Amino acid sequence: MCGIVGFVDFDHKSSLDILKKSTNALLHRGPDGSGYEFFQNDNFQIGLGHRRLSIIDLTEGGKQPMNFDTLWITYNGEVYNFAEIKNELISLGHSFQSTSDTEVILHSFQQWGIKAVHKFNGMFAFAIHDSQNQKVYCYRDRAGVKPFYYYWDGNTFLFSSELKAFHPHPGFKKEIDIDALGLFFQYGYIPAPHCIFKHTQKLLQGHYLEFDLSQRKLAQHKYWDVNDAYKKDKLNISDQEAIDETEKLLQSAFEYRMVADVPVGVFLSGGYDSTAVTALLQTNMTSRLKTFTIGFHEQNFNEAKYAKQVAAHLNTDHTEYYCTHQEAKDILPQLPFFYDEPFGDSSAIPTILVSRLARKDVTVSLSADAGDEVFAGYERYPILMNMSKKLAYVPSPLRNAFAEIMGMINPSQIPVLNKQPLVELRYEKLRKVISCSDASELLRSMSTIINEEQVKNILPDFSKRLETFFDEKSLSNKGLLDQLLAKDYKTYMADDILTKVDRATMSCSLEGREPFLDYRIIEWVATLPDNLKIRNGIKKYLLREIVHKYVPKQMMDRPKMGFGVPIKEWFKSELADYFNEYLSKSKIESQGLINYDVVKIWLENYNNGRTEYINHLWYLLMFQMWYERWMEN
Repeated sequence: MCGIVGFVDFDHKSSLDILKKSTNALLHRGPDGSGYEFFQNDNFQIGLGHRRLSIIDLTEGGKQPMNFDTLWITYNGEVYNFAEIKNELISLGHSFQSTSDTEVILHSFQQWGIKAVHKFNGMFAFAIHDSQNQKVYCYRDRAGVKPFYYYWDGNTFLFSSELKAFHPHPGFKKEIDIDALGLFFQYGYIPAPHCIFKHTQKLLQGHYLEFDLSQRKLAQHKYWDVNDAYKKDKLNISDQEAIDETEKLLQSAFEYRMVADVPVGVFLSGGYDSTAVTALLQTNMTSRLKTFTIGFHEQNFNEAKYAKQVAAHLNTDHTEYYCTHQEAKDILPQLPFFYDEPFGDSSAIPTILVSRLARKDVTVSLSADAGDEVFAGYERYPILMNMSKKLAYVPSPLRNAFAEIMGMINPSQIPVLNKQPLVELRYEKLRKVISCSDASELLRSMSTIINEEQVKNILPDFSKRLETFFDEKSLSNKGLLDQLLAKDYKTYMADDILTKVDRATMSCSLEGREPFLDYRIIEWVATLPDNLKIRNGIKKYLLREIVHKYVPKQMMDRPKMGFGVPIKEWFKSELADYFNEYLSKSKIESQGLINYDVVKIWLENYNNGRTEYINHLWYLLMFQMWYERWMEN
């Protein structure tokens, strides 16, 4: 796990010193070492930079950028099956100087070219400079675990693990893309490929860039797509066969992610996903697995007591820590630095805390993300499926008419309904869902916190809704659950969950690994029938059955809590000053981007007890703090 940086500069504005400054902006991602390679010819300059967090091959043999033949690489991540690939390469005549997976990637690329990526099982983002063919190739793993940003304005090409590495380069113009900002206000994150800055994008999951330097031609290619797994016919399989095969795959994926030359632990929340990882690993270990949990004193948000029970049952070496308001307040000013694009998931705070807790004892920690997107764990899945069935009986014109009528009614004026929590937000979501014509619109409507009309009001220069994976129609002939799972895999999981965990773990130089994102798991589970995922209203049915073999059902059977934080309570008390400072009229109007009249209404509603506006204000606060850190400095 490291930080990577690079550039191709056709304007010759670069230097080794600029490369070093850009690379060292990622010190937190790799405190164990650094490397820089600077190439110059008459047509362009190329720089490759690397910050190293030593996980496999702790010697100088793992130092990057690394060279083999005419290839140079800078690489972030892990290829877990590198030993098997290495043996295959040795049988083909290759010899190796180190025990690192980096060298295996280089030799694989020299042997198999762009198809080498199909052999890799892991999380990765890397760039390879082929000096002989004058090309640069940039790859991102299938699920998008590892980040890869790039900037291209026709003269300057930059890439990095994080945006902060672009700022020292004179070719980078930090101009805000207002339409991308609109996406942030809608979802709380900016879905790929879009980015907060103009000329800047995220490399899509399962894609690679091919940059022909002689032609100045940049092209993006797809090498893997989760949709292809969902396009396959469903298997006719018994429950027991599905349980056995899935458990076998999980065991393999989890054990792969224990391979390291440093200590490894697990984030344990006590839910089904993290319990599955912990149980399958601990059962086959002679030593006690290290597990870590963050708790809250607010009981509605506290899963620590459940994690403690699971840890005791499985006999892990467990550590828990309770988060206070003051610790949240201490982390808040740091969020814009580590999440250097506006990011609205408030659970970034406890994720940073649990990462710091784990880093005291381990250098690698497994996180159980993606269980919901793979095995169907979100509450919205059965809700949307049931609602879709009912709406199918109502003609589309009638549904649209009813939605229009709902739009004319203020839910706060409806007796009984106006006493319900989050009434306006839920009413608006229902109105949108009623008029939806397909899964794309359904999931987009359920996923937005601030709707498009509100975005237009708060951002006067907002011009259009940018297309994302939410708009994709390629699975329109498949079942609704397949469509919902695939879209969440490509949007919320990739750009919210994985971004949150990557930046949180890297903020304290901890490698976070995602065992549920072994591509073999999703390719298998996608072919299983819906009733193995949701049965009689029970979500994640298949995964639950596996977990119950190791942990008693009565210990696990409780409502899903998630990893949220009590921001509603915190901003009514100790953290109230943040709203006063960052959402003031003078501060917002001085920026010239946001309509303060809308902000004023949100604040008034929140102060009058309309708690549904806390997420609106939180997103706005996150943008304001980001703006101060990256646009005003």
